[in-house]
Amino acid sequence: QVQLVESGGGLVQPGGSLRLSCAASGSTFRFYAMGWYRQTPGKQRELVASITSGSNTNYADSVKGRFTISRDNAKNTVYLQMNSLKPEDTAVYYCNAFVYGVNYWGKGTLVTVSS
Repeated sequence: QVQLVESGGGLVQPGGSLRLSCAASGSTFRFYAMGWYRQTPGKQRELVASITSGSNTNYADSVKGRFTISRDNAKNTVYLQMNSLKPEDTAVYYCNAFVYGVNYWGKGTLVTVSS
């Protein structure tokens, strides 16, 4: 069982920045594939960014050039740096870990982009 705890969400003005963090349990975090997803009411959860155990990254087209995913294996933590935020980035952001064929999810953190 892998537990994920997100933090860093909040209210930010358009054009602003936020950094989300996700702390994971387990002694083999370095082998986890990690990702950030987001969801708005009435829509399916969508992939925002992912990072493999080898630190290869992948981004949704809508966030390329604005968001950066990274990981710190010593801290069992994955980050999502979000810059140049837009109102359409408003969503609940969920941390995901894919571990030995099983998906684990955090409870989510709300990001609101509004003036």
